[in-house]
Amino acid sequence: MKLRSAFAAAAAVTATALALTGCAQSSTTAANAGDTGSKTVKVFISGDTNIQNLWEKDLGPAFEKANPGYKVQVTIDLHGEHDAQTLAKLSSSIEQKKEPDFDLVDGGFVAKASAANLLEPVDPGKISALANIPADVVKAGGTGGIPYRGSSVLLAYDTKAVPTPPKTLDELLIWIKANPGQFTYNSPKSGGSGGAFVATVLDKYVPADARQKMTVGYEKDLESLWDQGFAELKGLNASVYQKGVYPNGNQQTLDLLARGQISMAPVWSDQFTTGVANGSIPSTVKAVQISNPSFTGGAAYLGIPANTPNKDAALRLANFVLDPAQQAMIVKDISGYPAISLDKLPAEFKDKFANADTNNLRKGYFDQMSKDINNLWDQKVPGQ
Repeated sequence: MKLRSAFAAAAAVTATALALTGCAQSSTTAANAGDTGSKTVKVFISGDTNIQNLWEKDLGPAFEKANPGYKVQVTIDLHGEHDAQTLAKLSSSIEQKKEPDFDLVDGGFVAKASAANLLEPVDPGKISALANIPADVVKAGGTGGIPYRGSSVLLAYDTKAVPTPPKTLDELLIWIKANPGQFTYNSPKSGGSGGAFVATVLDKYVPADARQKMTVGYEKDLESLWDQGFAELKGLNASVYQKGVYPNGNQQTLDLLARGQISMAPVWSDQFTTGVANGSIPSTVKAVQISNPSFTGGAAYLGIPANTPNKDAALRLANFVLDPAQQAMIVKDISGYPAISLDKLPAEFKDKFANADTNNLRKGYFDQMSKDINNLWDQKVPGQ
């Protein structure tokens, strides 16, 4: 959702980030690093530089313009490499009744922080737009998660070779075997688009009640339910690109598709849409969502530390990014799904996601379960 695109190197490390994670990277948006007044909202990003640019170049400046006297200060931990340390530091600050190092976080660990009661609980009374976001998306973030954008994995295909793409997972698996060498996916450890394909094939054999448990907690004793799915994936080796070549990362998969070396692959919605817009992906390549089940996706969540003294300013900023104008920024700048309904955005954005159900964000596995999937895939799938 796990968000993965190739972007420029992150900004230089600053003392603020070092205090937070020991090696996070940081930069400042229209605010002095020493400005810690109550109207300076410190935003911490655990992600990629495209999200950094979104906050520094668009959301932050727009908020400052609309709210004179307020400042937005941005710090990034590139790729969330230090999420565990960040989460531990936040927990420690609450236990010791100290102020946290940030007022608003945009990162993949928000749901965990929420489950640990480290975040300020939110509801439509505090974040009015939550009332207009699908209830299951809000629930997935816990009591403190604020969904503000999303993405999902889609099936991309070259219309020159595939005039009518598969519509379901079963149809896709049949197509792969009937068209050897024309499909591949990146190894799940190297990127979420390949990971979504793997998880979706595993899901074919996992009962719904068991999968539900595996999306909210670590259920190692249920991992035997993946055996049939891994056998199915191994059986595809002879049919994927060059009889078992799995690209290293989401971008490498897209590059193969763009060069016409394959005809079909799973891709991230935002990465694909951006590639189409900048011309790196030919106009003949389209993307759709499959069903029964769909590929996984998810929302990105904001969270407000329960112990920040700047709750009011953080809530003001969180409300601001859910306004239609800022949601349109997210669509335009990073091709992310809006958290709010497309009906609240200009018609051009509806057309942009004509083949993607932005409300269909089928949740992936719990973090530790996903790590086990990656390791088991390495052991069970590649090779003849």
